[in-house]
Amino acid sequence: MINPILPGFHPDPSVVLVDGVYYIATSTFEYLPGLPIFRSHDLVTWEQIGNVATRPEQLGIEQAASGMGVWAPTLRHHDGRFHLIVIVTGGPRGCVVFTAEDPAGPWDDGTEIAGIEGIDPDLAWDDDGNAYVTYSGFITSGPAAGTHHGIQQVRVDLTAGKALEEPRPLWSGTGRQFPEAPHVFRRGEFWYLLIAEGGTERGHAVSIARGPSITGPFSGAPANPIVTAAGYDSPVQCVGHADLVAGPDGGDDVLVLLGVRVLGRTKAFSPLGRETFATTVTWHDGWPQARPVRVLPSAGAVSESFDLTSLDDPGWLAIGRSPESVGSLTEAPGRLTLHGVTGGMRAFRPAFIGRRQRHLTSTFTATVDASRGAGGLACRYDEHFHLSLEARGDGHGTTVTATAKLADLEQSWTTQIPAAHLPAAQIPAAQIPAARPELAGQVELRIETSLPAPGTGGPEGDGADRIRLIAGGICLAELDGRYWSSETAASFTGRVTGVFASEGTVTVSHFAYHGQETPFC
Repeated sequence: MINPILPGFHPDPSVVLVDGVYYIATSTFEYLPGLPIFRSHDLVTWEQIGNVATRPEQLGIEQAASGMGVWAPTLRHHDGRFHLIVIVTGGPRGCVVFTAEDPAGPWDDGTEIAGIEGIDPDLAWDDDGNAYVTYSGFITSGPAAGTHHGIQQVRVDLTAGKALEEPRPLWSGTGRQFPEAPHVFRRGEFWYLLIAEGGTERGHAVSIARGPSITGPFSGAPANPIVTAAGYDSPVQCVGHADLVAGPDGGDDVLVLLGVRVLGRTKAFSPLGRETFATTVTWHDGWPQARPVRVLPSAGAVSESFDLTSLDDPGWLAIGRSPESVGSLTEAPGRLTLHGVTGGMRAFRPAFIGRRQRHLTSTFTATVDASRGAGGLACRYDEHFHLSLEARGDGHGTTVTATAKLADLEQSWTTQIPAAHLPAAQIPAAQIPAARPELAGQVELRIETSLPAPGTGGPEGDGADRIRLIAGGICLAELDGRYWSSETAASFTGRVTGVFASEGTVTVSHFAYHGQETPFC
C-alpha cells in the first residue's frame, strides 16, 4: 500500500465504500472549493473527481479566519444517495448535511441541522432508518468557546433540519485530551464507536469502544489506543482521526487516518502538514488491531503543466472565495489574469490561486507578466507565514523581490532582470527564444524544495527541508523550511503554492509542478 495515500494538505479523512469503489473526503478550512472528493478502486491509485462545495454560498466562509471554516467531514452513503456532514466554524451555517446522487457532483446547497454545537460530526442510521449525529462537543465560538463536553450524540430529522432530542454524552475515550472525530458503525452483534483523542499533535491517538446499540452504552477496548505514534521513533507522527472501511477483495479492513511526515533525526518538523495515510486492521475477540502506519511513497516523479484555459480542474484552491472569482481566463486568452489586492500575500483574502505541495522534493514554476502591476509566485501557510517572489515591471526590465514572512519577522531580497536591448514589440514572436521569456515582458519564477542527502549534516539533523526562491535563473534566497512547517505556523493546513497579484494586473502564461519522492523520510 502506498503511503500517504493522499499526499500534501489532506487532513481529517472520511472514507466510504460503494459498489466496490472507495471515496474519501477531507477538510479544507479557509480554502475554496471545499471538501474534495477522491475516488479509488484499490486504495492505491486515487483521483480527485470533484469538490462538495463549489459555490461560496454552500459554506459561507467568506469571513472565516485562517484555520477556521471547514473542519472534519464525514462521508456516507444511504438509500442511494451520498451524504456529507460537516460543521462549518467561523461562519453562519453551523452543522450542514450535503447530498448528491453522484459524488463527483453536483452537490446540493445543504440542510442545516439545528441543535448541534461542536465539531467533527458523524452521520449514521440505526436498523430502523433513524439518523443519528455523533460529534465532539468542543465549543468554538461565543462565551463558552474552548469548553469541551466530550463525545455527544443526537437523533436528527435530516429533512426538517433539526435535532429530535437533547444531546446525550457517550464514551469519550481513555482520558486523553480532546476526544474528537467520532464514527459509529455496526459490525456483527456490536455497534462500535471509533474516536480520536490526545489532540491532533504528537499525542494523537485512535481509540475504540463497543456497545449493544447505536446509542450505547459503550465500553472501551482493553488495548486502547489501537493506533498512536506517540512515544515511537516513527517517520509518521500525529496519527489519528481515523475512519474504518472494508479492504479490497475481501482482505483486511483498512483504517484511513491522518498523519504527518517528519524530517531528519529530530523528527520535529512536517512541511506538508497533515496528510491522509492508511493501515490495515485485523480483528481479535471482537476488537480491531491496527498495524503501525508506515511511509511507503510512490516511485518516480510527477510532472504537471496546468491548463490555463480552464479552472475546471478540481485541485485549484483560493482563499475564502472561488478560484473563478479571483482569476479571469477571458481577459487574455490562454493566460490567467489576476487583479491585485492591497497587501499581496499579507492580505486576509489575497488574489491568490494555488495547488497543494504534495512531495517533499518539489518545484513550482510560473511564467508571469507583471508589466502592468505586481505579483508572482507564493508558498502559503496563512497570511502570517508565507514565501513569495513578487515581480514588478518598470519599463526597463523586471524587478523581482523575494520575501520570507514568519509571523512578525520579515526579510526581502531584490534583483533586477533587464529587458532585451530591443523592445519586445520590435521582435517577431517567433524569434523570441523560449529560454528568454523576459523578451516578451515575462519572467520565470520558481520555488524549489529539497531534502539534504543523508549523512551530510546541516539541516538534516535539524529536521528541515531547503526552500529556494528563484527568478529568471537567479537564486535570490535559500531558506530553512522548518519555519514554514505545520509546527511553526501552528496551522491545520499545509503548504499551498500558487500565483498572486498585489497591484494592478498580472497575467500568468505557464504554471507547472514537479514532485519527486525520496527515501530520506
